[in-house]
Amino acid sequence: MFVSANYNQPCNPAQSTLLLLRKCKTLNDVNQIHARMITTGFIENTHLTTKLVASFSSSPCTPLTEFARYIFFKYHAFREKKDPFLWNAIIKTYSHGLDPKEALVMFCLMLDNGVSVDKFSASLVLKACSRLGLIEEGLQIHGLLRKVAFGSDLFLQNCLISLYVRCGCLEFARQLFDKMGIRDSVSYNSMIDGYVKSGNIESARELFDSMTIRERNLISWNSVLNGYAQLKAGLQFAWQIFEKMPERDLISWNSMLHGCVKCGKMDDAQALFDKMPKRDVVSWANMIDGYAKLGRVDIARRLFDEMPQRDVVACNAMMGGYVRNGYSMKALEIFDNMQCELYLHPDDASLVTVLSAIAQLGHIDKGVAIHRYLEKDQFSLNGKHGVALIDMYSKCGSIENAIKVFDQIEDGSVDHWNAMINGLAIHGLGELAFDLLMEMERLSIEPDDITFTGLLNACAHAGLVKEGLLCFELMRRIHKLEPKLQHYGCMVDILGRAGHIEAARNLIEDMPMEPNAVIWRTLLSACRNYENLNVGEPVAKHLIGMDSSNSSSYVLLSNMFAGLGMWNDARRVRSMMKERNLKKLPGCSWIELEGVVHEFFVRDKSHLQVRDIYYMLDNMWTPDSVATSCTHYG
Repeated sequence: MFVSANYNQPCNPAQSTLLLLRKCKTLNDVNQIHARMITTGFIENTHLTTKLVASFSSSPCTPLTEFARYIFFKYHAFREKKDPFLWNAIIKTYSHGLDPKEALVMFCLMLDNGVSVDKFSASLVLKACSRLGLIEEGLQIHGLLRKVAFGSDLFLQNCLISLYVRCGCLEFARQLFDKMGIRDSVSYNSMIDGYVKSGNIESARELFDSMTIRERNLISWNSVLNGYAQLKAGLQFAWQIFEKMPERDLISWNSMLHGCVKCGKMDDAQALFDKMPKRDVVSWANMIDGYAKLGRVDIARRLFDEMPQRDVVACNAMMGGYVRNGYSMKALEIFDNMQCELYLHPDDASLVTVLSAIAQLGHIDKGVAIHRYLEKDQFSLNGKHGVALIDMYSKCGSIENAIKVFDQIEDGSVDHWNAMINGLAIHGLGELAFDLLMEMERLSIEPDDITFTGLLNACAHAGLVKEGLLCFELMRRIHKLEPKLQHYGCMVDILGRAGHIEAARNLIEDMPMEPNAVIWRTLLSACRNYENLNVGEPVAKHLIGMDSSNSSSYVLLSNMFAGLGMWNDARRVRSMMKERNLKKLPGCSWIELEGVVHEFFVRDKSHLQVRDIYYMLDNMWTPDSVATSCTHYG
């Protein structure tokens, strides 16, 4: 046993008990020592139990921390001695631990039992309020501090500023800051950080400029630099700050690097990256993300492969880059490699990204496996995971599973409702999507512009013209949401699919913003379907004028001419395409077979089993006993 193996030590018995406790790793170990303390009578030794609480309240070992709390409440909390020392030690276990709200309960118990609180007690409970965002309780502590002698202590004043900043109450923080008789760099840095995080870079710079050279430290410089680097219009000022800095650390370099990446200035980012005296995973991930956003996944992957050490953040950046650029299979390879070869545990971002990749591929078996992983590890579906699962199942063709996930979510946000509405739209279930809007109204869940984009899409796919018009009016008149370009695009689609070509054209002409090529192309497609040459031909000419290199406008116009038997005009349009060296983008299909996704393009001959596939197609029976020869594999 643990005790018998370690207890017989040639030293003071009480000291021996403390030494043994330090070796405890499990609850069973602690229980054995506790039992020995009871049988030997050491449990009544106040000096020993005081040392025990003081020593083990800060232990990283949870059973020891719990034991320290137990000993405190059993033998010290309600004794006549009113020393705040042990109270503070136990409050700290809560304020810095997993249950900060208990720190407030302890603080109240302390006051109720007549224990004198000190500045350390107050700082700990303010820390707990900051972590939980408890502004009302924080205000009450502030009120108490105004009544005690140590309330004006600089350390506590800084704690209050940090609380107000963390809770988003910058006006309260600034009022307190302005009234402070003495300030230090912590006071200034807390305020500057608050202003930067709220996007008020002007106020942050004003405070920074008012600091003396002695008050400014690296944290001050980094806060202002980061504030400017976050803004596209602030990159020039960020460079100025960066050049003036008396010293720089890794945070400085990464902030500047992130600013360049965010603005798409990868040449500047690469120059910085090459000059960096030291790089970490954040540096590499920034570069990977930047190149991927510009479509240069080849450079992003080269950087990823060159990394001396990869972590989850780097893998997420590479996966996100692949998904953004349509290389979803590559994203899945990174995900598998992350777990099987790098032995990394995927985080929230990893799982959301891989679900997005699966949704693009329609690889439902993999999606089901991720769903089981989420359930096994007890991930909450009330956040992004639930949204991603609904989206994945919808796009993989399993609307039933999407609805099951949606129904399991207890406290869903508008994002969950949007994902479900969009899923129903994909499957042409417009009436069900409209019913969800009514349910949102009943539950007082405020829809946003994405909700109405999904609803209008659903109405377009289901041919629900009246419902679509109603949604458009509800959006503007009831929810006071100004329609965006995509909402007008959906309305043009709804009217165009129903054959209301003139109404669709009138809507485009009345739009408060300039229609883009997608909206004109939607109208042109409707004109082709309903053979409306009077509207379609001018629209096609307008589109070709907007973007003469886009083949789809030519194809739609040519098909419209062909459908009306106007072969000379159709040939003329096709000739224009040849003269301008334009080609129609080939269609693409995916087929999943035994867990493997196979990709096929029109007239594709790249598949390893192409001969077998075409042979099978050539020998397939058709209802009219006519089989079209497919033997074009050469």
